[in-house]
Amino acid sequence: MASGEVFDTKTKSLSLPRVNLLTMFRLGLFQMGLSMMSILTLGVLNRVMIQEIAIPATLVSVVLALPLFVAPSRVWFGQISDAKPLWGYHRTAYVWVGAAIFAIAAFLAIQVMWQMNLAATSAGGWTWTTQTIGWTALLALVFAVYGLGICASGTAFAALLVDISEEDNRSKVVGVVWSMLMVGIIVGAIISASLLKQLTPEATLETLQASITRLFTIVPAIVFGLAIAATFGVEKKYSQYSTRSTLVNREDSITLGNAWKILTASPQTGIFFTFLLVMTISLFMQDPILEPYAGQVFKMPLAGSTKLNIFYGTGLLIAYGVTGFYIVPRLGKRRTARLGCMLVAFCAILLGISGFTANAAVLKLGLVLFGLATGFLTTAAISLMLDLTAAEAAGTFIGAWGLAQSISRGIAVVIGGTVLDIGRKLLPSLELAYGLVFVLEAVGMVLSIWFLNRVNITEFQTSTKQAIASVLESDLD
Repeated sequence: MASGEVFDTKTKSLSLPRVNLLTMFRLGLFQMGLSMMSILTLGVLNRVMIQEIAIPATLVSVVLALPLFVAPSRVWFGQISDAKPLWGYHRTAYVWVGAAIFAIAAFLAIQVMWQMNLAATSAGGWTWTTQTIGWTALLALVFAVYGLGICASGTAFAALLVDISEEDNRSKVVGVVWSMLMVGIIVGAIISASLLKQLTPEATLETLQASITRLFTIVPAIVFGLAIAATFGVEKKYSQYSTRSTLVNREDSITLGNAWKILTASPQTGIFFTFLLVMTISLFMQDPILEPYAGQVFKMPLAGSTKLNIFYGTGLLIAYGVTGFYIVPRLGKRRTARLGCMLVAFCAILLGISGFTANAAVLKLGLVLFGLATGFLTTAAISLMLDLTAAEAAGTFIGAWGLAQSISRGIAVVIGGTVLDIGRKLLPSLELAYGLVFVLEAVGMVLSIWFLNRVNITEFQTSTKQAIASVLESDLD
């Protein structure tokens, strides 16, 4: 088959129906489920382990970051979903299998955590013993498996979005699908708070354990169901990928070695990768410390600190809806992302200042504004990410971008917990210790703008298309 036929298939794929608004919202159910899982790990477990069980924040942040540090697997999962269909699907089956894995792993993680607590209690408090080391290692393993499930399903899902969208409607797809991510944060926070509402600061460990175990049974089951409902039938009806893979017979064309050649064809890949690293580290540094911040500085109960995600999610939801449909089409993706970076820096400082007021209302307002700023930034950044994704190797590029985001988010979680521990030792008050984390976030956001200004989409698209054509020609000869 001649290389020119590769490009003919793109024209043929245009006969497929364009994804409609209802399908966008249905796809958003998957993102909704992912954010509900995030609430469990970074909205409930972080507080329980740091405050209720009194495990050092640095250790907690490292364990919770492990699902993000297995992100190199995203490149492999992306390349595999490009090259090897599973049960006849390039994307859908990987989404489902990954969802089953992370749902089961989440349930197992909470069981291991209780054994960690039992080992610590028998030792008279948290200390390094044979038992605590063993259970910590097992918890780390479970969280790593959880992360692999997230990587498999999330990478295939994002690649599916590339397959079913075009450049002219991509920001709308991102806006709708990622707005459901925020719905998931709100719904997850409501479900978590309702199942934990009976927990007071005086609640016994048995009551705490029963409530959280129930939470980690119900929510993962719901999330797995959402993954099925979100993607069922979408790939077959809307994806351009099935047409390409059938006509070009490219099932083994993009090997892992060829994927690396394509990824390194343009210097812009490295520049955008670095932008995603710096931006994401700066954006999520507060993840492991926000709920403990509410508990220790603002004296909120567990259910109250979990509900904070509602305020953050509300701001994000508004921003995703407005940005994708109105702001990005008018300002452009790069200018919107630059504005988002500046707004996030401002709001991070505001969150740090709120601790000195000890007023929960100020913290909640700061989180709404932080959510708005984050929504502006992430909608533009994700739209840029999809533009810097070659359709012929969508899974490979999505894997690379997912790697940047996950590794940096893992680093952010570790930095947040570690800086908090350092601040508590060196600074005279909790307010200053937590404030140090928020100041570092703001500094990182300013730095990310420098990398953003050096991204050139046209240069990327030209050099990458040439590399893909070269790879496919060499394999077809």
